[in-house]
Amino acid sequence: MSSRMNNTSKVKYDEGRLMQILVAPIVSEKATMVAEKSNAVTFKVLQDATKPEIKAAVELMFKVDVQGVSVVNTKGKAKRFGKSNGRRDNVRKAYVMLKAGQELNLSGEAA
Repeated sequence: MSSRMNNTSKVKYDEGRLMQILVAPIVSEKATMVAEKSNAVTFKVLQDATKPEIKAAVELMFKVDVQGVSVVNTKGKAKRFGKSNGRRDNVRKAYVMLKAGQELNLSGEAA
């Protein structure tokens, strides 16, 4: 294993930045299916967020162990609103895989 891997525990990130990285959880049919299948949670994240930052942010905010992070960049579609052309925002999604036995409750209910 290279020295580049598994260095997130040694690197210190700015806590204020980590609190801003996770924009919102994505609750959709696809995200729910992925969550059940591979114990992963889906978040909308900042455009310039890196995988190690996302991992650190989830571990800080939810007190869980993260196994890995996959990131998807979705380009915004061009849409028309009447006569004017508009564009939807570009979205960066993070699929955060949790270690076995870990659980993340986004519904806000008491466990």
